[in-house]
Order: sequence, then structure tokens, then C-alpha cells
Amino acid sequence: MKLPIFALATGLVAAVPLAATMAPSPALAQRAAPETFAPLAKQLLPAVVNIQTSQTVQARAGRPGGPGGPGGPDVPQAPPGSPFEEFFRDFLERNRPPGMPGAPSQPQRPRRAQSLGSGFIIDPSGIVVTNNHVIDGADEINVVLQDNTTLKAELIGTDPRTDIAVLRVKPDKPLPSVKFGDSDTAEVGDWVLAIGNPFGLGGSVTSGIVSARGRNINQGAYDDFIQTDAAINRGNSGGPLFNMAGEVIGINTAIYSPSGGSIGIGFSIPSNLAKSVAAQLREHGRVRRGWLGVNIQQVTDEIAESLGLKGGGRGALVARAQEDGPAYKGGVRNGDIILKFNNQDVKEMRNLPRIVADTAVGSKVPVVVWRDGKEVTVEVELGEFPADVAAAAAGGNQAPAQPPQPAVTTLSGLGLRVAPLNDETRGRFNLRPEAKGVVVTDVENGGAAAERDIRPGDVIVEVQQERVNSPQEVQDRIERLRKQGRATGLLLIENQQGQRWVPLRLTPPAPSGSPG
Repeated sequence: MKLPIFALATGLVAAVPLAATMAPSPALAQRAAPETFAPLAKQLLPAVVNIQTSQTVQARAGRPGGPGGPGGPDVPQAPPGSPFEEFFRDFLERNRPPGMPGAPSQPQRPRRAQSLGSGFIIDPSGIVVTNNHVIDGADEINVVLQDNTTLKAELIGTDPRTDIAVLRVKPDKPLPSVKFGDSDTAEVGDWVLAIGNPFGLGGSVTSGIVSARGRNINQGAYDDFIQTDAAINRGNSGGPLFNMAGEVIGINTAIYSPSGGSIGIGFSIPSNLAKSVAAQLREHGRVRRGWLGVNIQQVTDEIAESLGLKGGGRGALVARAQEDGPAYKGGVRNGDIILKFNNQDVKEMRNLPRIVADTAVGSKVPVVVWRDGKEVTVEVELGEFPADVAAAAAGGNQAPAQPPQPAVTTLSGLGLRVAPLNDETRGRFNLRPEAKGVVVTDVENGGAAAERDIRPGDVIVEVQQERVNSPQEVQDRIERLRKQGRATGLLLIENQQGQRWVPLRLTPPAPSGSPG
């Protein structure tokens, strides 16, 4: 759908008389757009670099009908031997229409693949910051300065979790450099400049505004992107986003685009995160992060109501506190809602990982949790985030032979059936030997349980923060909640993906004598 640009232009025209009658405040005057960005661009361009990488990959051998070959599509013109030429050749190779001469199943042969990105110099001695994905897997990294000087780069360290990498080059003289600014001061509507190396064309400057703050694009636990409409394209990755003071407030990292080109939705890592990560990489070659040892989930309004927390959903709900983790040792328990960490409010779940990661390993910090209808403060000594924490969560998924069906109990009004945990049910649903609780054997379509994506094989560990070990205990807890007039009950559900708290709608039980 075509964007309604004309409507925006009309709005700007209509606003002119009002603006003419009001003197702008000093703060607004400082944020006003300059007549030209030329002086700022001239100042900043020398500190922005192009990054070229190469690595050995497997690729199909050339063939008739392939890009650039007889009967094949022409490769668009690019400087001979440039990475951009190779980019086009690979693109056409991968997207060859079916039926074009030349079978796709040709033998593989190794070749050197090149890629392009951007970066910026933060120290005149030759320290360069870029994205991890720009240099990931590279055998060779070269940095190209504005004057086309090419310097071989050494990788100091990378942090895939935040997609940041730090390089070192050895110049003959001090290099122009830029400084990190305070990304927390950037406001929606502020002017920004993006400088980088789009499509390998060299240093390019685009302007725009901060479109949004705190964007979560599902790239990981530390998502907190600045969104901008400054044009960002392939090759801009790792380049800086500047404020009007010439400070780096972001690292351009990703775009949203159906076509692969800029449509005005780009994302930058905030400088306050990048600055601390880059400093650790520069000093230690890796990042040491604080670690709590908890699995958390979002606190919805329903969960907050179930636990008596006023003010709606806020904080981070502990689905599981690892018994060997710092949080458990400090007194945090399953079902706690973490409201404050180290005197910082946890407004929503995604805030907590960033706050914890920015806290020094070994620090003893106060943690305020909501438990049993009141706030409780515990002290936790932070550990270091284990490198293998993700690998440790991996488990097998082989299903054993199906044993006979277990005896089941229908939980009337909840839309599910459950059975005790024993050798029979553990075998049938491939459950861990140490799993405790009650296993779900069947879920009614359209029922309360189905609405919450509860599935056969899930284990009910707790009901309203109380352990359950039999179907009867589950029934008793549910009936007690109904008698208390509760509209929802809180179930701790465990499966192969981990544990999560589920608010379940407590519909009235089915009339006596109904099938079940």
C-alpha cells in the first residue's frame, strides 16, 4: 500500500500559522533542524569506516545458464572484483527460475565469499566498533578509511548477545574518532544522522528522526532498540547513529523491510548498552554479565489479579528459580514477582535481563519481590552468566513406545484431563524422571485450558503457588479458588521448553451427570 505522504505534507502546512505565533523554547531551539547537515557530516565522515570481510564457503560450480554464463541472466555492472559484483552473482545464482538451463545439483566447491559492513573509530589508536554479524565467521577482516586506505583488522572480542564486536587496526598516525553519547537523553522526534557503507558504495550520510524508543524486535533478551526513519540499507550494519552534537547514540543493526531495502524503519543498539559492552570487550575480550539464575515471564493483568498485585501487570514473574543459582540462594522463589532490582523498578519483564546484565558480577543487591500478598526484600549476590547456559537447557526428544492409557481424572469446567505422575505416564509423555506434579492427558477444544495453549504432556506443578501431587489436590485447589470468588487460577506448567505461569479462567463446573 502506498504511504500517504501527501497527508503529512498537508499537516505541516497547516501547522505553520500556529508555529509563527509562538516563540520556541530554548530546549526546542537546540533540537531544531539545522539549515544544512553539511558541517556535521564533514566532521563525522572521517571517523566512519567500511568493513570488508572474507571467508571460505561451499558454492555451486559455475555452469551454462548460470549468472553471467551463456544463456543466463546478466550480472549488473559493478567495479571489477568488488564484493558488490559477487553479491549480485550470488543473488542471481540462488534465485534462478526453475527450468533455466543448468541443473542446480552441481558438485560443490570451496570459494572465497566477501561481505560488507560499516563501523566507527572510538579511539585514535585504531579501535573500531561494529556489529558482530558483520564479522561473524570471517577469516580475514579489512577496514577501509575515508581516504581509501585499507588496514588489516584484528578481532579483539565479540558479544553475539548484543551483536557488538570490537576491532583493532594499526595506523601510521592517529585516526579521527568519535565519542559515545547518552542514548537515554534521545527523545522521539530528535534529529539524527546515519553514516555507513550501503551496498558497498562507500561513506553515505542520511538524516531522519528518532521514531521510537525501547523497541523489542525479538532478537534476544537485550532488545531495547532505537527506531529511526533515517535510511539504513544492507551494508549500513555496524555504522553509527549520531545526534546533532556529533555523538554516537546508536549502532545501526537491523531494518524492517518486505523488500530488503529501506522503508524508513531501522533499528539501532542504544549507545548506553554499546558503550559498556565495547569497554568490556576492549579490556577483557569478552563480556562478564550478572546472572540471577531464574526463568521469568511477563506479568499480565490476569496474573497480577490472581496474586493480589494492585496496579495491573508489572514486574517479572519467576517461573523457575534454579536451586544452584544466585537468586534461589538469596531467597527468591518460584511464583515471586520481582518488582525492584538493585533499587531500580522492573516495569516489565524485558527490563530485568538488561538491569541484571549491567550489574557487576559479585555485587550484593536488594531485590524486592511480591509474595503472599505483600512486598518482601531479599539480598542476592550476583553470579556470572554461564557461557553454556543455553546448551544446558537442551534435552532429548525421542518418544518411547506408547504404554497403555493411564487412568485419568476430568477437571470439570477447565477443559482438561489429568493423571498422576508415575512410570506409566512418564513413559507415555517422555517426561523427566524427576518431574513432579500432575500430567495433562487431554485438552478439550475451545475450553479454558486450550485458550492458554495447555497441551497433553504438560505437567501441572503448582496451583496458586501451592505444590500439587495428585489430581485430587488440583481439584481441591480449584474448588477453593471458586469458593473465594476468584475468576482465574494460576497454574505453574512445565514442559520440555521449561516452566511458565498460566492464568486459567475458572468456568463453573459441568452439571452433575454430564459426560466426562
